[in-house]
Amino acid sequence: MTTTTISPARHRSLGDHTWQDQAVCQGTEYNPVDPDVFFPEPDETGKIATAKSLCGQCPVRRVCLDAALEGGDTHGIRGGMTEEEREPLHEKLASRLDYSRVNATVAGRDIHLTKAERRAVVRAAYRHDLPEQRLAWLLKISEEHAKKLYRETRRALRNRDLEQTTKPASPARATKRPLGRDDFGTAA
Repeated sequence: MTTTTISPARHRSLGDHTWQDQAVCQGTEYNPVDPDVFFPEPDETGKIATAKSLCGQCPVRRVCLDAALEGGDTHGIRGGMTEEEREPLHEKLASRLDYSRVNATVAGRDIHLTKAERRAVVRAAYRHDLPEQRLAWLLKISEEHAKKLYRETRRALRNRDLEQTTKPASPARATKRPLGRDDFGTAA
């Protein structure tokens, strides 16, 4: 099952680590933070609670979680989640579909995308009539590959339209009887 979100967010660009400067876990002279708090043993519940409370105040918590998931980081507390809590997210990462990430990519930002998000970028670019050169630049692929992706998208949309036009009529219309009260269900 694909997880879809549309919430606006600050997405890190590929290779961007500037978000770490805004992280609460980065200790300062006036606010020292012990980095060991973020790497507790499973039975150290006090350290886990402390780390999660710090993450709860962090303005870049989502970016931190994305970086941990995209980088395959399985150690410590990242983005307010323990290793065990992040494990199911690692498994579902390839099917993540976040339209704010898709829109940021179509707008020209260099965002790390999942397979589902890359497909959505191709569909969005196709529907907005972006040239193959632009799609190639957005996805860091060759123009030939972009042309191939457009051909596949065009074929998929054509086949979808054909399937919709060949579907049989609803049973109520097929029998040519007038619709009655029972055909509409009940009101809540």
